[in-house]
This record gives sequence, structure tokens and C-alpha cells, in this order.
Amino acid sequence: MTQRNRQSNDGDDIVTTMVNKINTLTPGLQEYKIRELVEDTEQLGKELAKQLKTNQIRKFLDAVNRLKANLAKDDKKNFSVIENDLVFLKPKLAYAAARQQKNSRDPGPVAPFKQVLDAAIKQVKTTEDFDRFVQLVEAVIAYHKAAGGKDQ
Repeated sequence: MTQRNRQSNDGDDIVTTMVNKINTLTPGLQEYKIRELVEDTEQLGKELAKQLKTNQIRKFLDAVNRLKANLAKDDKKNFSVIENDLVFLKPKLAYAAARQQKNSRDPGPVAPFKQVLDAAIKQVKTTEDFDRFVQLVEAVIAYHKAAGGKDQ
């Protein structure tokens, strides 16, 4: 069985693959090649659609869009304007994941999304990294919806 087939058969594999890939990006998230990002987020979106409801990730997209709007308001597009708020998304993700956790062996439907985005947030150090982060979040949500992600 090829690595690609194993990834599509097991959601943990795509999460692990993406987290490992993101963790090795230097100097930051902007180095995530767009073609790879699209392929990876397609697999992740399909996997998330099996359990995760749209409203559970839509709230996160709304928060990211607010950061994007705040950055756009800054004439110099200085990343430091939103850096603290971006980093603070990590505890919000942790809370959302903990609320959905079923038990100690079943981390719940938000956990894979949290794992990938935690790694991605760590790699956002510039405006360009943030732009790639927005693309990653939007792609996951688009593929989640395309794969039949539930609305409620």
C-alpha cells in the first residue's frame, strides 16, 4: 500500500503528515508549497467531514477573518498588529477540542483540526506566513464542505 493510500485510509496519517511537514518549514509557514497545501488540505477536509460539523470550524474561520481584517487596516501590514491575537487562537482551539472530547481514548472531532492549526500557528512569524495560514484554513474548510461536512 502506498503512503498516499494509507493517508487517505487513516485520518491520523494526514494529520501526522501535515504536522510533521509544517514543523520542518524554515523560515516559516510561507514555505508550505501551495500545491502540497491544497493536496494535504483536501485529504484533511475529507477526513474532518466524517465527524466535524461546519459550525465547529466556522467559528475559527470567523476569528481568522477578523485578524485578516485587522491586519488590512494597518497601513504597513505589520504582522505585530495581530501576532498576539493569532497566538491566542491556540487556547481557543484547545477549549473547543476539550469540549468535544468524548473520553481519554477518543479525543473528539476537533482534535485533528487543532493539531494541524497548532503547528501552523507556531510557524506564523510574518505577514507572508499569515497569508499562507489563511489559505490553509480556508482550504480545509472548503474541502470539508465539499466532502459533505454537516452544517449542524
